[in-house]
Amino acid sequence: MGGIYIHIPYCRKACTYCNFHFSTSMSTRPEFLKSLINEIESRPPYFKEVESIYFGGGTPSVLTAEELNDLLASLAKIYSWDKTAEITFEVNPDDISKEYVTMIRDVGINRLSIGVQSFFDEDLLFMNRSHNASQSKTAISLAKDAGIEQISIDLIYGIPGASHEKWEENIDTFLHLNVDHLSAYCLTVEEKTALHKQVEKGKVTLDDQHSYEQFSILINKLILNGYEQYEVSNFCRNGKTAKHNSSYWQSKPYMGFGPSAHSFNGTSRSWNVANNVKYNKAVNDGDPYFEEEILSLADRYNEYIMTGLRTKWGVSRNEISMVFGEDYLDFFEKELLNNRFRDFIQDKDGVITVLTAGKFYSDAIASSFFKIQSDD
Repeated sequence: MGGIYIHIPYCRKACTYCNFHFSTSMSTRPEFLKSLINEIESRPPYFKEVESIYFGGGTPSVLTAEELNDLLASLAKIYSWDKTAEITFEVNPDDISKEYVTMIRDVGINRLSIGVQSFFDEDLLFMNRSHNASQSKTAISLAKDAGIEQISIDLIYGIPGASHEKWEENIDTFLHLNVDHLSAYCLTVEEKTALHKQVEKGKVTLDDQHSYEQFSILINKLILNGYEQYEVSNFCRNGKTAKHNSSYWQSKPYMGFGPSAHSFNGTSRSWNVANNVKYNKAVNDGDPYFEEEILSLADRYNEYIMTGLRTKWGVSRNEISMVFGEDYLDFFEKELLNNRFRDFIQDKDGVITVLTAGKFYSDAIASSFFKIQSDD
């Protein structure tokens, strides 16, 4: 069993903060779709049974009904899944209409991830989003009316100039909309983005303390309203965790198709070329279009620590011992004993997790347990 990720590398606009691979030019799109199907049907699979499919990007909602149906039909030639499989489709609010959401539901999409980011138009303008706040609320309503029960929305905190009161209004709006899943991300500066250039020129300043305080507001308010923080950036109620994303955090195998997509089979990781033209040519010419890295035992241990400590499931002493060996368990125990983040760590029944007070620092806490040298 495994998950499948499909990368659709097109956007109508470039968000100021985004460093994912995408193009605002649609000129390569017809050839890309042929290349994508070619990759799906020709690449040796890591598994045949699928428990999740995720259409990400870019903006998957640029796809037509026919294009989406063709992609799912292509996957069905190689892979199989049943009614319990989670099939997620990322959408921009301005792409959602009654007709479109009905169409994607009818071809098999059963979960929507809606890129809201903020319910304030001025924030959306700052981020160069293509929608407005009203369209976000309408999109959620249309998705519910179409009978799509699994809905997630994205919000961003730490936006310069956005007060804590404003952030609380964002959360309150989310709660009022009665959605079971939220992904909330801190605005960060990534290289080669418009935001990076704005920060370099001194036009925009990000404040870590401001972001930390808004993260704390988020956690407290959602927990008070019955949501569980099952991963640093992800919250759900009624057990509606994101099955596909959880597979990443639990080190399950996955196949990634499309330019820049990553794949993982347990011992190696590969990533496709992040260029639409080069991807199309290489796939269709039968040339290499991805690079591959064989993961050392230390690499795999570090990834287990990094992903595990971001989640409610944490890291298990038994798992470390069984998968990586007693030497790694001894190393972990020594790091735990003298860890500078000890006050943020819970050690219970052989499982180590990060306490709520330390969630904002999860990546730093995880890296404090990393084994730098490789023993392989």
